[in-house]
Amino acid sequence: MDRLKIGISACFFHPDGERKAAPSKTLLWIEQSTAHWLMSEGALPVMIPSLDGPTFRGNVTAADYARELDGVLMHGGADVWPGSYGEEPLRPEWHGDRLRDEYEMALVRAFSAAGKPVFGICRGVQLINVAHGGTLYQDITTQKPGARVHRDAEIYDLNFHEVDVLPGTRLAGLLKAGRHRINSVHHQGIKDIAPGFEVEAVSPDDGVIEAIRHAGRSWVAGVQWHPEFHRPELGVVDDTPLLRDFLHAARAARNP
Repeated sequence: MDRLKIGISACFFHPDGERKAAPSKTLLWIEQSTAHWLMSEGALPVMIPSLDGPTFRGNVTAADYARELDGVLMHGGADVWPGSYGEEPLRPEWHGDRLRDEYEMALVRAFSAAGKPVFGICRGVQLINVAHGGTLYQDITTQKPGARVHRDAEIYDLNFHEVDVLPGTRLAGLLKAGRHRINSVHHQGIKDIAPGFEVEAVSPDDGVIEAIRHAGRSWVAGVQWHPEFHRPELGVVDDTPLLRDFLHAARAARNP
């Protein structure tokens, strides 16, 4: 089988003297469920390492990965650094990860320039929005009074709510327009949508944007929820059509 090779952007553990494992080193990791989600449709996941830093050697670039791989999945994880969209952190704990932002923005630009699809999950959709000129709520609860709870640390991916998939969108063609149940593991969210993008789903309780897509020729899209965490027995929407659509775009980019 000629399997698709899909890059996954890495999460960063920066040096931390209190960490038992390699406290002086930068560690790169992905969540097992993200890789397994891609593998469920036969794709080969490839974690893309950082392309900068004191230990970096050689001349490998994001463009090299975009040329060799068929698409990229932007991983969830740490907050986006507010400086990436022209703001100062409202609280120290919301400072985000500037180095990861720069690394992931380079991936978004490289894969888009190569005509390869880019799909974002949670932080990933936020990063995509920021990379194209949009902004974020640094903290939904603080900056959007009356908003529902979008992140509950104790129950994590078992925090569920409904989203409205908007009619006329590509997402509506995949999941059907109307109301669906999803999980919710985020405290930041899209505030101003980036130019050239359209909203595909919103939270009916508070209007928080839950899915976006580039309106032009580039295949760039993302969802705020975590399809890789979804288990059908919990009554959530079946996200398989999203994955198949992403992989179909990857296959089409390989064989234009």
